[in-house]
Parts: sequence; C-alpha cells; structure tokens
Amino acid sequence: MQFGIFTIGDVTRDPTTGRVPTEHERITAMTTIALKAEEVGLDVFASGEHHNPPFVPSSPTTMLGWIAAKTEKLILSTATTLVTTNDPVKIAEDFAMLQHLSGGRVDLMMGRGNTGPVYPWFGKDIRQGIPLAIENYHLLRRLWRERVVDWEGKFRTPLHGYTSTPWPLDDTPPFVWHGSIRSPEIAEQAAFYGDGFFHNNIFWNREHIQQMIALYRQRFEQYGHGAADQAIVGLGGQVFMAETEAEAKRIFRPYFDNAPVYGHGPSLEEFTATTPLTVGTPEQVIERTLGFADYAGDYQRQLFLMDHAGLPLDVVLDQIEILGREVVPVLRTEFERRRPAHVPSDPPTHGSLVAQGPDSPHRQVIPARVDLTQEEAEVR
Repeated sequence: MQFGIFTIGDVTRDPTTGRVPTEHERITAMTTIALKAEEVGLDVFASGEHHNPPFVPSSPTTMLGWIAAKTEKLILSTATTLVTTNDPVKIAEDFAMLQHLSGGRVDLMMGRGNTGPVYPWFGKDIRQGIPLAIENYHLLRRLWRERVVDWEGKFRTPLHGYTSTPWPLDDTPPFVWHGSIRSPEIAEQAAFYGDGFFHNNIFWNREHIQQMIALYRQRFEQYGHGAADQAIVGLGGQVFMAETEAEAKRIFRPYFDNAPVYGHGPSLEEFTATTPLTVGTPEQVIERTLGFADYAGDYQRQLFLMDHAGLPLDVVLDQIEILGREVVPVLRTEFERRRPAHVPSDPPTHGSLVAQGPDSPHRQVIPARVDLTQEEAEVR
C-alpha cells in the first residue's frame, strides 16, 4: 500500500503569530515537505493545482520536476490536475516530459477543482464541467496512445495529423486517478477506463464516501476490469498529532478555527466526529485510519494533508516525521495483514504497467470490452 502527502499550497496567516509567509517561502516549504516525505520513507508526494490566491501551486509539473531531480524513490502526483480548464494537449506534453525526467515516477489525478471562477479565466463554461471532463480526458488518452491523432470535439479546435511530444516513456502512459468528492459521473468515468478513483475523504461523512466508492467499485466490475474489491481506490485524510489528544487539540485548534476552507464553521470536536479529520495521538491516528477500510474496502493509496491552515514549516516537518516513523509502518503491516490475497496491495506503477506489455488494457484508448449504448458511445 502506498502512503504519502498531498498539499494544496495555501498561503495562510499563522493565527498564533499573525505572520503570513511569502509566496516564495510557501513554494520552498512545499518542496522541503516533499524531500522530508522521501526521507521518512513515504511513497508519494502530490501537489494541488490552483490559479487564485491564497494558493500558489499554479504549475505543479514545474515543481514536481524540481522534486524529481532531488529524490530517488518518491512517486510524484497531483491533487488535482484540472482536466476541465487545462488543454489536454498541454497535459499530455507536460506529464510525458515529467515521466522522462523522473524515470517514470509519475502518475496524476484528474479533477475539476473547487474554484468556479477558474473556468472563465481559461475560456471555459462551468456549466459544462462534466462534459468537459469526459471529452478532455478521452482526448488525453488518445494523445498518449496514438502516434497520429485526428480529433474533432465540442470544446476545442480540431486536431489534424497531430503527434504529441515527447511520447510517453517506454510507450507507457502514466497511470491516472480521477478525483471527486461529490460527482458520481467522475466515479463512473474512472470505472469505465479501469483507472483509479480517489476520494478526498476530508470534508464528507463516511456514508457519502462509502456511497461514492461503492458506485465506482460496482461499475469497475460491470465494465470487466475485475472484481469490485479489486478496483483501485485512494483516500485523502488529515491528521495532527501530539503525545496526548488534549495537547494535539490545544495546538491545532487555532489553525482549525481559522482555516481558509473549513474555518469559522463547525467546532473541532464536531468536525472530527463527522469527518475523517483526526487530531490526537499517533495511536489514535492509526486506529482511525485503519477504520477507513471498514467502509471504503481494501484500498491502495492513502495521502495525508499536513501543511494546511498556516501551520509553520517546522511543525509540519515534525508531523511528517511522526507519520513516517511511528504511524505508517504500523498501517502498512495492519492493512496488508487484513488484505485478501486477490486484492492488489499497490496501485499500478510505471514498472508494473511496462511489464504488462504493449497489448495491455492500459495502453488501449478504450480498454473495457463492453457494449456501449448509443448515448454512451457519443460521449466517449
């Protein structure tokens, strides 16, 4: 099972000191966090993509390329890449380049983001969000799998005899996750292609998360990719740890209360009772995280948000140290002890996808052997 860190790159005032980091300081902090993740034995670092204050990661592949040069094992990913407002042609180029620079240590998560104004900034209509996600991703698959592409769709200019460069490393496109917290259409899209499905698992109650993942698993099986419990699932999470629960809450409370996303709303106690946010001891984090599989099923990737809401870098690095040294080793052992033998322990990697060979479903534009309805055929 893979464990890692994801960041949304918010530039937030520290409520205990009043200090706001500069954008340069925040970007540098994110790269420092990534290097710390590899140092303590984590598997993945993922960056969000935002084009508005108070966030800074507007160019994730630029930052991930820098991190690739400084690391040896860390898988580089996104959380998320905006498939609706980025041109699929540019996504294909950027991530293939990152594949080559990192030696294949790349996958990516597709999503629509949570900032409505980003659509008109990039010339798109937010009312077309789901159709954009469907069409753009299908074009991206073709760009990574067909040497010469002729394309005509609804949302961009046609392509005639187009070849994307560089070509994916080892003729093998990166593995793709589809991230969503509320849209069943995205869970359906992930299942159709046999891709991974990632649920942020921070802001929603377990019943909602369970319903979304169950839909993805059911459709994954119906499309012929394997049994429902073999579907590739990732979850987010957020934790803050100290020697005692009281101490953890004392330190984290001002950051929670003033967080740019969930601050000034429910109390810390209310939020931790109804969502997966865990504030307490490492043992409590282990127990809570192991419980995710009770409603999500056995899954393959767990990413934690550690640097949100103005937490100082030194505090975040200490948290990652605890996570890597005390929490993740126990989680690895316990998750694998529970996992049935037929359920994948890890999501696909570049190496495992290369080993499947040129005729593998992953290298096909439409990998599933299914009979599409006329309506489905038109949107695919």
